[in-house]
Amino acid sequence: MKKNLEELKQITTTIRKDIVKMLTESASGHPGGSLSAVEILTTLYFNEMNIDPEKSKDLNRDRFVLSKGHAAPVLYSTLARRGFFDVEELKNLRKLGSILQGHPNMNEVPGVDMSTGSLGQGVSAAVGMAIAGKIDKKDYRVYTLLGDGELEEGQVWEAAMAAAQYKLDNLTAFIDYNGLQIDGPIQEVMSAEPISDKFKAFRWNVVEVDGHSIEQLIDAIETAKSTKDKPTVVVCKTIKGKGVSFMENEAGWHGTAPNVEQCKKALNELGGEE
Repeated sequence: MKKNLEELKQITTTIRKDIVKMLTESASGHPGGSLSAVEILTTLYFNEMNIDPEKSKDLNRDRFVLSKGHAAPVLYSTLARRGFFDVEELKNLRKLGSILQGHPNMNEVPGVDMSTGSLGQGVSAAVGMAIAGKIDKKDYRVYTLLGDGELEEGQVWEAAMAAAQYKLDNLTAFIDYNGLQIDGPIQEVMSAEPISDKFKAFRWNVVEVDGHSIEQLIDAIETAKSTKDKPTVVVCKTIKGKGVSFMENEAGWHGTAPNVEQCKKALNELGGEE
């Protein structure tokens, strides 16, 4: 499924509305880092990845691992809008008995390729999937999304070393580089900067993009696909809370759900209720 640019942009607006409504309904969750990653997931799921909702366990499918598992709302909305499960299920986010818990569960949610939550572990799983693809001589590609704060985890760099050592050119990582984590700016908490230079030192191909530019993301993915014998990381400069003015660049919205009035204001900014 490949959508044109205008269709992709419309999908990003729909997903942002979903995120706001889901979190208002659940009264808990993580809006900031979900909203900042919308273009990345939209580009992958609606323009790039070889996936089929009717064959969600196809051994030849492309894989996606949400290493920053707390951003589950953006993944859930993307999967629902892509046809993996009913959009109505989004209303049940974080409710008792729902398949849509606070972090993705591969045993419950159609289309989720790896259960994630503990930061650093998702990218490690993605490396394992990419190694398996090489061993099995499969053509599938593996994509993973990390937060910039997540780069403070040592396990991330062990995975990065392994990916380079095994020449995993079937692996592409995206860094949601919005500069904020739950306790504030990444520079003040535990800076992982310079991010691009670190990945270059770990022998990765590095591409820097505006993480809200679908055109740049498409080009970056094409670059990754044409790069041989090394993994690619796409460092995406993003805005935490993108699309909702009072959430943008505010660390306080990392893990705070909007109330009803805030939801109405956010939806109006995004073009109104659908």
